[in-house]
Amino acid sequence: MTLYETVFVRRSVRQYDKSPLDAGVLAEIQSYAAAAKQLPGQSARFKTVDSSGLKGGIAPYAILAHSGGTDAELVNIGYTLQGVDLYLQSAGYGSVWCGMASPREGAPDFRILLGFGKTEVPLRGGEGDFKRKKLSDISDADNAVARAVRLAPSAVNFQPWKLSFESGKFTLRVNVHGIGRVLPGKLYLYDLGIALKHAELALQHENKTVAAFSFGGNGKDFMVEARYE
Repeated sequence: MTLYETVFVRRSVRQYDKSPLDAGVLAEIQSYAAAAKQLPGQSARFKTVDSSGLKGGIAPYAILAHSGGTDAELVNIGYTLQGVDLYLQSAGYGSVWCGMASPREGAPDFRILLGFGKTEVPLRGGEGDFKRKKLSDISDADNAVARAVRLAPSAVNFQPWKLSFESGKFTLRVNVHGIGRVLPGKLYLYDLGIALKHAELALQHENKTVAAFSFGGNGKDFMVEARYE
């Protein structure tokens, strides 16, 4: 199953088989995360640990993301780790974003983690199994990019983004409201990066390539523009 195909069946998994993964499998996952594509100019670091080193984790293992704390760096973490999330689920493992978990040993540049492990929880049956906003609530167009973005996971399922399209480009901007405005840790910026990864995979599925990313605004006004060809 490709990463794009996995977009339409992934789920956030909260029930795991606690039996350990083979050391070789863990090494492969760590290597994949370390080599995962990042946004231009970004260089987050990713470390795989087991649950004994975590506070508040719900999975047997986790990939910890470390980077600076600028808006673009947080978006980059969402973008990069979502590729790993889809990779894990395409390979038959469960995974879940854990916005409130952290390593037991503090690290000033730790940002967020992705939990993972063996699971018997099945993938979704298809697009109809997702509970999401109407497409028109998140996008000014109905196309492959918008449909993939609509299915992206987000903190408390708020989907804090808005898509707009022009010829050869799209803009994905933060769109928070209500209780979403007080979620801790700028979770909406990770969410924006997650959605951006889904958008790029949809473009690639249509044999298009992102030629350039650009960032603008800050905080709740942050946006990413992607030009493609």
